[in-house]
Amino acid sequence: MTTFTPASFFDLGDWPLAELFESGRPVWEVLGRLASWLDGWNDWTIHGELHPGVHILGDRIHIGPGCRVEPGAVIVGPAILEGEVEVRTGAYIRQNVILGRGSLVGAHSEVKASILLPGAHAPHQAYVGDSILGRRVNLGAGTICSNVKNVGREVTFPHGGEVIHTGLRKFGAVLGDGCKTGCNTVLNPGVLMGRGCITYPNASLRGGFYPEGTLVKVRQTQQMVELTRLRDQSQGQLP
Repeated sequence: MTTFTPASFFDLGDWPLAELFESGRPVWEVLGRLASWLDGWNDWTIHGELHPGVHILGDRIHIGPGCRVEPGAVIVGPAILEGEVEVRTGAYIRQNVILGRGSLVGAHSEVKASILLPGAHAPHQAYVGDSILGRRVNLGAGTICSNVKNVGREVTFPHGGEVIHTGLRKFGAVLGDGCKTGCNTVLNPGVLMGRGCITYPNASLRGGFYPEGTLVKVRQTQQMVELTRLRDQSQGQLP
């Protein structure tokens, strides 16, 4: 299981909340401990003034210095926003969320029960459910980190000829430092991407491990037809 330790995916050296992760254990286990870890947090402070159009639900919310939260954003505690986090209008931060320093949740994006390490970006209409985004990860517009199988079973994934059991019914994706997804990428439950992986737009990834530096391509078949020919066909002029 050493392939799936936190150190395989992230640089946690200078992150103040690195204690969240247990060295040598599978990286996804932190998602099962996140709620209880937040229960032990005692610095529920909002630094600075928020725009009256920001909706804060609950009293267990920490917003660090230099954060920018735009009107129309909704934050439901418990949630920790480290310094210089940007949350844009229409964003939905929904319980048990940690946003590392300099991370970004864009317009109409939703983050639920997830961790964004420093500098991770989910800028445009993304869904990040029960997932971990490493440093400098960037999600292309419309990226979905799907976190529940339709059949409602434990999330598992194949690796090395075996089936890896996560013990989690809700588990989205783990994206190592520097990963980038193309627009409208769908990461199905149980996707683990090593550092620096990239997906083409419209890619749909099955659960499994994608080694460091992998490029996931999508091949499309396209056909170009003259519009005049289509019009003739519709009028019955061609057989």
